[in-house]
Amino acid sequence: MSNSDRFRKQAIAADLEEPVEEARNLAEKLGLEPYPVNYWIVDYDEMNELIAYGGFQSRYPHWRWGMQYDRQQKQGRYTGSKAFEIVNNDNPSHAFLQESNAVADQKAVITHVEAHADFFAKNEWFGLFTAGRAEEDEVDAAAMLERHARAIDEYMSDSDIDRAEVEKWIDHALTLEDNIDQHRVFQRRLELDGEPIELDEDLNEKLDELGLSDEVKGEVFDDEWLEKVTAEDGPANFPENPEKDVLAFVREYGKRFDEEAGKAAEMEEWQRDVLDMMRAEAYYFAAQKMTKVMNEGWAAYWESAMMSGEAFAGDDEFLNYADHMAKVLASPGLNPYSLGLQLWQYIENTTNRREVLEHLLRVEGISWRNLTEVVDFDDVLERLEPPAEIDTITPESVGELADAVDAGDVPEEWVDAEALEAALEGEIDVATYPWKVLTYEGLARRHYSLVERQHRGFLPRVNQNELERIGRYLFDDARYESVEEALEQVDFAAGWDRMFDVRESHNDVTFLDEFLTQEFIRQNDYFTYEYSRATGQHHVASTDAEDVKKKLLLQFTNFGKPTIAVYDGNYNNANELLLGHEYNGVMLDVGQATEVLKRIFELWGRPVNLLTIVKEVDDHDVEVAKRRNREPEPVEVGKWIRYDGDEITIEDVPWEEVEHLAAEDVDYDTKPDDWLA
Repeated sequence: MSNSDRFRKQAIAADLEEPVEEARNLAEKLGLEPYPVNYWIVDYDEMNELIAYGGFQSRYPHWRWGMQYDRQQKQGRYTGSKAFEIVNNDNPSHAFLQESNAVADQKAVITHVEAHADFFAKNEWFGLFTAGRAEEDEVDAAAMLERHARAIDEYMSDSDIDRAEVEKWIDHALTLEDNIDQHRVFQRRLELDGEPIELDEDLNEKLDELGLSDEVKGEVFDDEWLEKVTAEDGPANFPENPEKDVLAFVREYGKRFDEEAGKAAEMEEWQRDVLDMMRAEAYYFAAQKMTKVMNEGWAAYWESAMMSGEAFAGDDEFLNYADHMAKVLASPGLNPYSLGLQLWQYIENTTNRREVLEHLLRVEGISWRNLTEVVDFDDVLERLEPPAEIDTITPESVGELADAVDAGDVPEEWVDAEALEAALEGEIDVATYPWKVLTYEGLARRHYSLVERQHRGFLPRVNQNELERIGRYLFDDARYESVEEALEQVDFAAGWDRMFDVRESHNDVTFLDEFLTQEFIRQNDYFTYEYSRATGQHHVASTDAEDVKKKLLLQFTNFGKPTIAVYDGNYNNANELLLGHEYNGVMLDVGQATEVLKRIFELWGRPVNLLTIVKEVDDHDVEVAKRRNREPEPVEVGKWIRYDGDEITIEDVPWEEVEHLAAEDVDYDTKPDDWLA
């Protein structure tokens, strides 16, 4: 780096010192608890390199990083896409700001990053990677990835190891990076019931050909071994239960295929070490893949609350910020920022609405049957507006806020007494940072969602079924004489409190499953579409909540990839590997599956088998369906795919051989029910 580059970056960093400090202060006032964050100023090329490396400055040498770097550069050059930020999950976190971005963009990134750092610190799924370790042994991800980079570079530089073989071995391992058990606490070694049974290839077949009597076998072979080999039902499966961590299984029990010898041989030490490193990295990045919608929506929500709600973007920066946010939320396709933000706002609004309705339903003379007829919602919304003293805080009005607190018109718990005193003395710049004189409760009151312009119709839209659900479970232990009295007891922080609870325990699958309701889908115009074999075109299929939810959830289950498990590590009594595709209505791409089996063969060293279910449609049925303008009915068929190192075999199998793989209902494989907030 030249001196001019260094001085330029230092100048930018100096200008951002105050925004960084105050963004952290505001985030903590809002109830966030982020990891410490180190901010770095980088140029355009450095940002593209970091994006290619997944947010870290050092990764193992491999062609994939160059491919991702080239893709990122082309996106910027040909589509105009702009890299705003990148932040990694670590403690402390590291965030990178592109030097060419405007100040408004930098502030937006900083507030966005603070929310990400909170999510990293508090979401339980991120804790699975470090769970069970002593605090001093907590993984430093940047250091871990750098160690991996050095180790793999050393293997590639070793004169006794072919560099191309190392890169090819990494390629094999990467085909299984999503075939881990992301719901399990990460452990370096896999613990399985039972022991693998080591048999020579086709040994049973050879024994049968020899026609040896039981007496001879008894003289030659160990009784325990003989029992395993000759049991009527064959040896017990290994593992005893399907193992979803396929990468761990091949790392523990796999071999390499020795081409010269034409058979399996023990892995080299470096090969097993590379698999161990690839598996650790897969588990590290799993939580980010599992919470993309939640995490990006969370960051977008609090970024907006800070930049717009608390005017962290100055008057001369707001238009730039609005353009920035619009570009992020308007990205085409399934946009995790937009979907996540809408769902967090929905959680906040539904929680606040229920809180208000529960109080209204305790007013004398009001019940779930007559509430919408006797309650004036315009009057309710007016009463829910934040008091003027906290809604607008200026150097001129801060004295009025102090007077209102003294008079009891503004509750003391809404105001930071020490900061208010400092503001009265002119020691706090209230014009720039009005939030400093409020507490978490005061900020929740100031930003109460139900009275925001875009959400004002949310409370009156309540339907009778929802009112009945709420009303039937209320106790008669708190009654109010008037609507005004009831609303004075509303907890204005209920929405935010609920959001913080949800943030701790959910992942994208459970998040969508619980909160993607018919009301949300109708309000936000979500629908499913399908390809019609009859017309050859895509068409809207459904706006029903269950259909939309199912379609979305299938895109997030197991990172949107097929769920594959090891069903037998000694298939056919010959140490072959049997994998099963846990079928949930979406079939495998058989062509891709065969290519993956070829990769797994290199990690197992012996034939690899896969059982799956596919949908088949007869050509005649398609023609009939076209004439009748309806969709043909596919038939589900069991398939067995095998690769033996030379050729692929694909055969139909009886349904009873794959029936155990078919979910009775769509199984999204989420998490234990007791984790749900």
